[in-house]
Amino acid sequence: MKNLRIVVADDHEIVRYGLIAIIEAHPGWEVCGEATNGRIAVDQVKELEPDIAILDIGMPIINGIEATRRILENNASVKVLILTMADGDRVVRDAFEAGARGFLLKSDASRDLAVAIQALQFSNTFFTARASEIVLAGYLEFVKSVKSGESVPGLSPREREVVQLVAEGKSTKETAMLLGISCKTAETHRSNIMRKLKIHSVGELVLFAVRNGIIQIFANEPGSRPGKQVA
Repeated sequence: MKNLRIVVADDHEIVRYGLIAIIEAHPGWEVCGEATNGRIAVDQVKELEPDIAILDIGMPIINGIEATRRILENNASVKVLILTMADGDRVVRDAFEAGARGFLLKSDASRDLAVAIQALQFSNTFFTARASEIVLAGYLEFVKSVKSGESVPGLSPREREVVQLVAEGKSTKETAMLLGISCKTAETHRSNIMRKLKIHSVGELVLFAVRNGIIQIFANEPGSRPGKQVA
């Protein structure tokens, strides 16, 4: 079984080395690249094609949010874990919309980094407790809008399968192979889903999948084991 390949990007050397030490202490994980700013991170991910990219949100030249967008434009199968000092509403929403699959406070990295990487490794997501609250708030708004008559177009069973695979980070080629359909058909399903749901990015699709129970998230909640599964 091949190693899980990870790129680590943080402009603070001591933080970067600490993250690398945690990763390389885990059997089967390897750091295939490291970067000190967002531009280098984007270039390294494009060149090295890792499974996971860990990005500091406050990097110079290109910040972690913009780097996430550019990385996923080049390769939608890479799973991005955002590191930040604080998880305010705006930062969390920006990370989701950019397509990040995980959101971890730097203060919690020594405790929760391995759990977050494991969640992404198995096509789940990992959020801090505050980020999970924001997702829940969005879900409650969604329920409220449905009850008030603002319905969301229904998806066929096949479309729900496509939503799950795309939300799990699968490429069009991988989706087609797993469902036994052509790449053109998979792309058509994806386009139809985006049109039906009136969404325009993979990040929005992930949020839809979370809110509708198509995929699950992992969150670290006070008083619980790290990595508790939240429906």
